[in-house]
Amino acid sequence: MSRLGTMAKPRRFQYVGLVYIAPWILGFLGFQIYPLLASVYYSFTNYNLIKLPKFVGFANYVFAFTKDANFAQSALVTILYTFTAVPLKLAFALAIALILNMRVKAIGIFRTVYYLPSIMGASVAVAVLWRFLFMKDGFLNQLLAAVNIQGPDWIGDTGFALFTISLVTVWQFGSSMVLFLAGLKQIPGELYEASCIDGAGKLRNFLHITIPMLSPILFFNLVMQIINGFQDFTAPLLITGGGPAHATYLYGLLLYDNAFKFFKMGYASALSWLLFLVIIAVTALLFKSSSLWTHYEDGGGKR
Repeated sequence: MSRLGTMAKPRRFQYVGLVYIAPWILGFLGFQIYPLLASVYYSFTNYNLIKLPKFVGFANYVFAFTKDANFAQSALVTILYTFTAVPLKLAFALAIALILNMRVKAIGIFRTVYYLPSIMGASVAVAVLWRFLFMKDGFLNQLLAAVNIQGPDWIGDTGFALFTISLVTVWQFGSSMVLFLAGLKQIPGELYEASCIDGAGKLRNFLHITIPMLSPILFFNLVMQIINGFQDFTAPLLITGGGPAHATYLYGLLLYDNAFKFFKMGYASALSWLLFLVIIAVTALLFKSSSLWTHYEDGGGKR
């Protein structure tokens, strides 16, 4: 009898555990798995949210590559945006992390202040602030005018608009900075001491010690920021609306317009899966190349 009791007790505890995680499981199935599978089906249909979906095969994918001029434009703009914003963001985050790694008084306060922009995220308030700063008669141009410099139309000129939008991402560097700072704390001081004894300067220490030791964190940040860059949406929507002349018309805006302006939900689903495949391909390429430049203390990565 006691043996049956001991066998039943763990099973009862298993059921109790399932009850506790049931809300998460239901939410995961209802708000993630079902929309994911539904979008696969809708991508092969003509669906406008009103009429029932009509199966059209690969017509949505063919239309994207052959007839939708905005598809190629938004894809090019997104690539330019991502490979402009991400390197600048990582470089800036690493530079700030190196500064905050110094032993100075009240360094904790400085670390908190520098992390604040990332807490805000890509919010409406940040977009409104950015527009106020960079509009033609905005705060930045007013400062330039005070020293007799005619500032450009940062968000209305096709030559500056995409770079201006990219600066929003660069400004929100806190999460990458924290990871770099944590990595810097883990680098053994003995490496720098031995390097200095051999006569190496700060630049050589940075290139041959700091960068190799930070390469796993650099790799992680690079992957995550590229994924985020391909999906960015809020800043260009609220600051420029994709203009001027589609200069900031990112892929996320193309998706949004087709889904919620033109109600082409089937075509928007196809666009989302094309973006997913591109992200998978780029991520796989980064993982494949990581063995060439990423150093791990256990011997993995670059040899």
